[in-house]
Amino acid sequence: MNDATDITRLPEGYRPPPKVRSFTFSDVIAAAGKGMADFRKAPAMSLMFGAIYALGGIAVLLTATLLEMPWISYPLATGFVLLGPFAAVGLYEISRRLEAGEPLVVKDVLLVIYDQRSREIGFMSFVVLFFFIMWMYQIRLLLALFLGFEPIDTFAGFLHTVFTTGPGLMFLVVGHVVGAVLSLILFSISVISFPILLDREVDFITAMVTSVQTVVKNPVAMLGWAFIVVCLLLVATLPMFIGMVVVLPILGHATWHLYRLAVEPAEEVEITA
Repeated sequence: MNDATDITRLPEGYRPPPKVRSFTFSDVIAAAGKGMADFRKAPAMSLMFGAIYALGGIAVLLTATLLEMPWISYPLATGFVLLGPFAAVGLYEISRRLEAGEPLVVKDVLLVIYDQRSREIGFMSFVVLFFFIMWMYQIRLLLALFLGFEPIDTFAGFLHTVFTTGPGLMFLVVGHVVGAVLSLILFSISVISFPILLDREVDFITAMVTSVQTVVKNPVAMLGWAFIVVCLLLVATLPMFIGMVVVLPILGHATWHLYRLAVEPAEEVEITA
């Protein structure tokens, strides 16, 4: 028998890697609709997680102001948005419980989140944090390259410089191009990684590979979803992150159902002697 199909040679506890499905943009919209339905079923708990994330964003902006660095508020706010997938872990658990018909108890959901500290989600969180750090460093580098000789003391001065000077406009163009590339990479490796890690016993590398496979196999549908996410996040961050109270829960629940759409159910492999 071929070694590739001989299950007697598989190690005990072996689980086959996740299998990615093909789907259309209309399927993505249907998954988003299921996410909206989850939000309606558990509005209070969903809004709680959205409020926690929004408060974190407000704290970040206030910190920049207190440090007398208001000019960095925009790149800092956009970078903070990259942490959204990690912040939505509690929302994935809510959707998982609703799907399984399990009771929704705040304490139990929080305990599940707490238990992730010793699982692969912790490693995936470091990946997201690494991208956030890269985001901030590339902003500092571009500021030094294009605006290093421009006096910027206030946020109004920063806006005047970037919109009315040659170096400022170059900073905007290059910064947004680099930021778009980083965001696309992070989106590809994380869009369904966290739901997979919450739902299955796989390592974070497998989760990232599966997430990238989902984007590569369904580029039109996934890029369409990415466009929707970016638009909603931009609208949500404008009023001092207040919009995140509602937008993050909706996107979090929708992402769970996107994961269910994209990945086939886990298969159990029987190991025989």
